[in-house]
Amino acid sequence: MRTTDLSGQALAITDDTFAEDVLNQHVPVLVDFWAEWCPPCHMLAPTLDQIARERAGSLLIRKINNDENPVTGASYRVLSLPTLILFRDGEVVHTVVGARPKARLLAEIDDALRRPI
Repeated sequence: MRTTDLSGQALAITDDTFAEDVLNQHVPVLVDFWAEWCPPCHMLAPTLDQIARERAGSLLIRKINNDENPVTGASYRVLSLPTLILFRDGEVVHTVVGARPKARLLAEIDDALRRPI
């Protein structure tokens, strides 16, 4: 699985692939830190899949299971799930903790991407 693909899929990543799949991308990347036991994570998943399709080519959506990949979550101080972290040019530009309705999440993403780094 290579995440340079801009096909509009929310793809799974790991601690081992995080740098390549997130930090080294030339488009913004929204990373979903989730866990199997987390009901709000499952509620948010279809919304993230929709956003991945709608923003194909301009935004990547990546999912990392925080229980199976604890190193990345710890390095970004992920304490609650779901946590969404938006990266641009390898830098964190916005963090969302908890599920959001699609319209509100898109508004936060768009606002964060309009701001200079």
